Amino acid sequence: MREVTVIGSGVMGKGIAYACAVSGFRVTLNDLNEEILSRAREEIENLMDSSFHAGFLEQEAYETAKRNLVYETDLPAAAEKADLVIEAVLENIELKIAVFRQLDAVCKPETVLATNTSTMSPTEIGAYTCRPDKVVAMHFFNPVHKMKLIEVVKGLETSDETVAFIREIATALKKEAVEVNEFPGFVTSRMNCLIGNEAMNLLMEGVASAADIDKAMKLGLNHPMGPLELADLVGLDTRLRNMEYLHKTLGEKYRPCLLLVNYVKAGRLGKKSGKGFYEYE
Repeated sequence: MREVTVIGSGVMGKGIAYACAVSGFRVTLNDLNEEILSRAREEIENLMDSSFHAGFLEQEAYETAKRNLVYETDLPAAAEKADLVIEAVLENIELKIAVFRQLDAVCKPETVLATNTSTMSPTEIGAYTCRPDKVVAMHFFNPVHKMKLIEVVKGLETSDETVAFIREIATALKKEAVEVNEFPGFVTSRMNCLIGNEAMNLLMEGVASAADIDKAMKLGLNHPMGPLELADLVGLDTRLRNMEYLHKTLGEKYRPCLLLVNYVKAGRLGKKSGKGFYEYE
C-alpha cells in the first residue's frame, strides 16, 4: 500500500498528511480551494524543515516526503487511485456522510475508507456506502507527529481484514494502535471530554484560575498538558461539537459547560483564533 489520500487540511488533516508522507507513503491532501491548501502546504513544509534541521528527520526521509506530498482541490482526482482514504473534516455527521458517499463513488472497490472522528459512528457512516466492511474509524491525536496512539474503531460491518490493514498502517507510521468496539466517544474522547468539561466548570465557578487548574492536573496527576490548554489546542468549537454529540448519545453528564458555549459564541475558539482560555500571538 503506497497511496494515501487525506480529506480536509485542518489541524488534524495537515498532521496526518505529514505523518504519512515522512513515513514513505505517497500522499494527496484534498480541501475545498487553493487558498486553504496553500496555507496547509506552508505549515506542513515549515514543520518538515524544522524537523529536518532539528535532526528528527533524516535527509532521505525529508526529501522523499517533499516529493511524495501533493495538493489537490478536486476530490475525485485526489481519491480515485488511493489505497487508503482518511477523512479529517469537521465533526459533523451529515458532512462526513456526504464525503463518504462521494468517496464510495470514485474510489477503487478495494480502497479502505477511514474517518478520523473522535466520537462518531463508523457504522452509521459506513451504512451510506456500498463497502461498510471497508469503513473504519482511525482516530489520530493532536499533534499527530508527536502523539503515538491511534484508536482503531470497528463498526458493526467492519471486517477483521480492514482492522488488520489499519493496524499495519499504524505500525508503518511508528504508532501504537488500540482496538475499540464502537460506542460514542470511544475510549479517549469519552474520558477526555469529561475531564475538560469539569475543568471548565471549575473555572466558571471561580474555584481556581485556568493556569492553576492546568498546573494542578500536570503536577498532581502527571498529565502532559492541562485540560484547558488541550481544549484550546483542539479548538473550542470542535470540543463543543464533541460534547453536544456525547450529550445527545450518552446523557446528562456530558452536558457542555456554559462557559464553553459562551466562548464559542464569542469567537474564542482557542489557539486557532488567538484567544480561548489563554491568549496567543
